[in-house]
Amino acid sequence: MRKILYVILVTITILTTCRPDTRVIARDDFEADSLSSIWRTDKFIPGALVLQSDIVRTGSKACRLTLHPGDQIDEETGTKFERAELREPKNLMATEGINYSYSFSLFLPADFPVVPTRLVIAQWKQNCEDENCDPDNPVVAVRFDSGVLRITLQAGPERLTLYEQSENNLGHWLDFKFNLRFSRKNDGELNVWLNKKEIINYNGITAYSKTHGYPEPGYFYFKTGLYRDRMDQTMTIFIDDYLKEELKHLK
Repeated sequence: MRKILYVILVTITILTTCRPDTRVIARDDFEADSLSSIWRTDKFIPGALVLQSDIVRTGSKACRLTLHPGDQIDEETGTKFERAELREPKNLMATEGINYSYSFSLFLPADFPVVPTRLVIAQWKQNCEDENCDPDNPVVAVRFDSGVLRITLQAGPERLTLYEQSENNLGHWLDFKFNLRFSRKNDGELNVWLNKKEIINYNGITAYSKTHGYPEPGYFYFKTGLYRDRMDQTMTIFIDDYLKEELKHLK
């Protein structure tokens, strides 16, 4: 009898934890002693990243990225850009027409600079093979400037602001979930939750067309951290609980 009960319990556990409609592509809880190989390290300068235990979302560690005035990666030396970002490698890029879910948590400290300087804290870029694509903006971006959190979509000359709010953005974790299907047709989708509340339900074009120089099908890579125009203040952001999945259905 005990064996039968044990088999039933194991079966129930497997059925309730297995999600046949999803496939985990990448996960990082930042609990290791070094940065996971799911991230490239060429978008921040040495010393900008620390795996620390002072501020965490879950577990015992989270990633901290710090951007000082003048911090520029080699390819942007002498430009107006400063960045300290995690970027997924090419082998993990999203493919146009496939459904994906991205979950991650960001923490901006209570003393984070509230300034009008352009700042992107998470973004999805469409891959441009010959670097002659125009516009070259992120397709989807989470932005923070002047104390306002914005989520934007740009798949053509104009940028759409799909969400913005100016209250309660600092000093606590912001838990994001993005369900995305990139498409240069009208069947693209963008569904977003912030702290488990749905804030965006968008259907339409979510990728640049070939007329802007982007190859077909399109590929898209995710970045998160600090990307800004040059300024004289230091910024720090914390990142935890990253999960990327492929979905059969977005909702």
